[in-house]
Amino acid sequence: MRVALSVIAVALAGCVSNGTVRSGSWQIDQRPDLITGQPVAGAVTIAAQASNSTDPLRFSVASLQLTCFENRPIAKINFNFRIGSDRNTSLGYRVNDKPGRDAVESRVLLGYRVIVIEDPAALQQFVTDLRGANQLVVRIRSLNAGTSTSVFRVDGSDQAIEEAYRDCPLSPAQEPRRTT
Repeated sequence: MRVALSVIAVALAGCVSNGTVRSGSWQIDQRPDLITGQPVAGAVTIAAQASNSTDPLRFSVASLQLTCFENRPIAKINFNFRIGSDRNTSLGYRVNDKPGRDAVESRVLLGYRVIVIEDPAALQQFVTDLRGANQLVVRIRSLNAGTSTSVFRVDGSDQAIEEAYRDCPLSPAQEPRRTT
């Protein structure tokens, strides 16, 4: 009986710890903010494979975070190396084996290691593509930093999306225009 209870306790400890919950490959943050006391909404997954064409022997990690920033939903991809500047960088991605999306509306943050999708239409499309997916391949092309790629496991993304954007919901998808 004690052994069975110990096994269950260890299994549950792996699911919930320090205010975080796991959903597939995602870690969902539910800790309270130190200033407001409100739960921090956000979900993150780590890519074990990230590389850049300027240093083909260097393999690194990258992270994908879904979160609210100043009451707006964003997707943030963070690398351990420079990926380019805002003026000369293009983001593309592919989910599972579906056709990829290129020239996604995004911007590179100062420091040149982070790219964000914050445009409502681009973010809505990204999240729609992410739902139910198992793998996300991200490719960033830059004139001054080469081509950066990362491969993310994204299983469990439905719960991660719901939790990350609970306090700043995505705008509803725009309906197609009807011509009369």
